[in-house]
Amino acid sequence: MFNAELVGVHVGNKNEQKVVALEKLLNEADALQKPFNAIWQGGKPVDVILQTCTKQNIDLLILGAIQQENLFKYYVGSIARKITRKAPCSVLLLIKPSVERVICKHIIVNGLKDLKTEETIKTSIFISKKLNCKKLTIVEEIKQEEIHVEVNDDRSLRKVNIVKERIKNREDRRVKNILKDVDCDSLSINTQSIFGKRGYSIGHYAKVKRADLLIMNAPTKLGLLDRIFPHDLEYILSELPTDVLIVK
Repeated sequence: MFNAELVGVHVGNKNEQKVVALEKLLNEADALQKPFNAIWQGGKPVDVILQTCTKQNIDLLILGAIQQENLFKYYVGSIARKITRKAPCSVLLLIKPSVERVICKHIIVNGLKDLKTEETIKTSIFISKKLNCKKLTIVEEIKQEEIHVEVNDDRSLRKVNIVKERIKNREDRRVKNILKDVDCDSLSINTQSIFGKRGYSIGHYAKVKRADLLIMNAPTKLGLLDRIFPHDLEYILSELPTDVLIVK
């Protein structure tokens, strides 16, 4: 699909039974344009996978992931979450892998005001074309604090609605400015402004809209404090609404 080399990492000892099983899987899959590169290495899964990404100059790491973490796993982190936080490349988390490819009909991408957003939107358009997905929604997450108006009567409610409309128009102009030099004529691209907590809001929206793929910026840094006081991406990682691509 991307005309790229596929590298498979198996954490554990190599034996004939595993080699045969791998060859059987490859024979059942669509033919690769480039030879499959299998890496067998013992050690801790997180360390081995991260080291392989660096040594092999991996552009995209694909991981299977559970859809929802319990409280203990949220703070300690499952293998997929640990790798996602530290990976040196973009990460695709799959919660519903399928033997036969399921057609991708709707992709949602974050459009929040951030230095990384322009590249993420351009990546989402590239991915949409490769997956032959015709519908793309750019979601502009806006913090509720930007309204600066307390609702206590009809007059203040009208004022809030006016402020929201102004902010929405501002965000739409910003996104259109990103798209003006991008070839996206083959796609149906919509914008949607959402007021609320970043990460949680877009995750909920993707779930309600039954999106096939959610594309997000990678945060600049994710540490212990981000997991105690959740960063926007942590809401997504703790309860994946669909398959998620994190662009770095």
